Amino acid sequence: MGGTILDRIVETKRREVAEARAARPLAAIQAELPSATPVRDFYAAVTRTGDIRLIAEIKKASPSAGLIRPDFDPVEIARIYETAGAAALSVLTDRTYFHGELSYIEKVRRACGLAVLRKDFIIDEYQVFEARAAGADAILLIAEILDAGQIAAFSDRAVELGMATLIETHDPAHIDAILPLVSPARRTLLGINNRDLYAQRTDLRTTERVAGRLPSGTPIVAESGIRTRDDVRTMKAAGACAVLIGETFMRAADIEAKVRELLAP
Repeated sequence: MGGTILDRIVETKRREVAEARAARPLAAIQAELPSATPVRDFYAAVTRTGDIRLIAEIKKASPSAGLIRPDFDPVEIARIYETAGAAALSVLTDRTYFHGELSYIEKVRRACGLAVLRKDFIIDEYQVFEARAAGADAILLIAEILDAGQIAAFSDRAVELGMATLIETHDPAHIDAILPLVSPARRTLLGINNRDLYAQRTDLRTTERVAGRLPSGTPIVAESGIRTRDDVRTMKAAGACAVLIGETFMRAADIEAKVRELLAP
């Protein structure tokens, strides 16, 4: 497989979705939905007024960093995050590139009371149904790998299933297509990724640049490259209602202490 790492991930994901659909047809997943755990309100958790909210990420590895946390226990990490004051969780479910598992969602939801975002490369409606059946309360949609029609369709399906949606982009060129879908009625948030998924470069000024073009009150989640309390303050000043942080915590010897440090007034 050639191209960028993002191209390779999407190519792999297409194959994985086809294999999953063959092993477990969509009709079988839809039949499980009535017995899925009730949806928790991810949108409300991360847009509540007051100080900036934390979406704490559970991530074992990444393509750019490799293995991040060898002693990886998603259930224990979820409990620590909740105790430390996280508002919601982001759980990596991509197996090939991030060493994640879809089953982590159910496990961490049983262990704590926080709403959970399925963090993956969603390219097919099948994955939206799959997320809800697994217990996800929200899904991530990435504008760099989806066109406007796909984002609208997958977000519509999430609304029907009761889930929130985090629509993410790094490129300001996508904003005009995304903004009409961002609203409280749809439980939809705008994620600004400080990491360029193609070049794998991170620049915190991305959130400031993109947020400056947005209407006041747009629910913004700042993502990637946030390592210090000053970084969190900068994202809040730029207009973010929440930050999504993973690697900083996954590398910490004391996760709880690091979360409290970044959330300190």
